[in-house]
Amino acid sequence: MTPREFFAQLDHPLTGVTLFDHVPDIVYFIKDTEGRYIAVNKTLLKRLGLENKEDIIGKKAVDVFPDPLGEGFSTQDQNIIHTGAGIHGRLELHLYPNGKHGWCLTYKEPIFNSDRKIIGVSGISRDIHSPSEQRDDLATLQKVIVYIRNNVDQPLRLPELAEMVDLSVYQLDQRIRNLYQISAGQFITQTRIEKACNLLRCTGKSIADIALDCGYSDQSAFSRQFKQTTSMTPKAFRNEVG
Repeated sequence: MTPREFFAQLDHPLTGVTLFDHVPDIVYFIKDTEGRYIAVNKTLLKRLGLENKEDIIGKKAVDVFPDPLGEGFSTQDQNIIHTGAGIHGRLELHLYPNGKHGWCLTYKEPIFNSDRKIIGVSGISRDIHSPSEQRDDLATLQKVIVYIRNNVDQPLRLPELAEMVDLSVYQLDQRIRNLYQISAGQFITQTRIEKACNLLRCTGKSIADIALDCGYSDQSAFSRQFKQTTSMTPKAFRNEVG
């Protein structure tokens, strides 16, 4: 039996979506080329504060997420639809209308029909969990982790960080991946952006000064990274959550 013959037997083409209803730390969705939700899992509903899938099916990100967050998601989807290039393991900070937020790794791919025409986008965002304090790897890396968090305003070079704990760059990266499910470089970015979010939320510092405090050489580089990670500019984030 070919894959096409197998799927032709299904009563509903989205039967597999129900699998993700039972995975609470993964957001799953399918959208059409207009950005309208075709299928979602219960995790996304919960984080949007919605009760039924009918409350979101047919709507766009701009209809269920506050601006400019929804617009950022829509722009990301349209780039995939127009270029055919997916997103693989992008580190993102998601903010939800119910007030919750969290770090995740996002994966998105275009959906093709039998004629190889793009007809939509499918995606998942997998939560990044904090490691257990009892993990042996965490004890080994504690010196590096503390150093990164206390020195985000300084250049953080992986060879120097690895040398601090007598590891190669590869070994350091693998141990951080085992703990946080992200690369060493992504962990540094996460730490910088978390500090930036706190400064934007809790202080009146200028964005230029916050950029320097978080290790960016100039405001434009900081703003590009911040928007890629949060789908919002630093100014928009401050206006939204400040």
